[in-house]
Amino acid sequence: MSIMDQNGGSVIAMVGKDCVAIAADLRLGNQALGISGNFQRVFPVTDRIFMGLPGLATDVATLHERFRYRVNMYTIKEGREIEPETFAHLVSSTLYEHRFGPYFIEPVMAGISKTPTGKIKPFIAATDLIGCLNFAKDFVVAGTASTKLYGVAEGLWEPDLEPEDLFETISQTMLNAVDRDAFSGWGAVVHIITADKVITRTLKGRMD
Repeated sequence: MSIMDQNGGSVIAMVGKDCVAIAADLRLGNQALGISGNFQRVFPVTDRIFMGLPGLATDVATLHERFRYRVNMYTIKEGREIEPETFAHLVSSTLYEHRFGPYFIEPVMAGISKTPTGKIKPFIAATDLIGCLNFAKDFVVAGTASTKLYGVAEGLWEPDLEPEDLFETISQTMLNAVDRDAFSGWGAVVHIITADKVITRTLKGRMD
């Protein structure tokens, strides 16, 4: 069994019309043994960027603190808020620095970026554990239920979903996918990021 599957957990991000959503399950386990049903995998980076960290639980805590430090240093040096694209490359370079003894995490990022003309553009990306970036226009997945998430998301996702429709789509995708994976589940948390607000909702899931 891979070390990536040790603590379980899955994350998905989806693009909508001028909005993005990111969802993660709440289970923390030691393989098949459940430990916690309220484990945080998705963290706010700025008001417009969220990051999901599926993988080894100890590295989740370590990387969250490391990214928080690097984003704060960027904000102090540059005197402005970091953009989602820049943050994605920051994540990639941080992971690649440790490629010979990597963090066992596959980050998923979702945010709203501003174009030079002043418009907003949804942004999602994911990397592997040594920082190889994957940009997508529809959805990105990671974690122990990633193959199931791919299948359900391919069937449910549509372009230009409004925030409420996007919430319904990502919620159904997450809940139905983790029901088919023994190492993920026990409820989920969903964040919908729009131009002016972030909506966070917690979903109840099967606890078996």
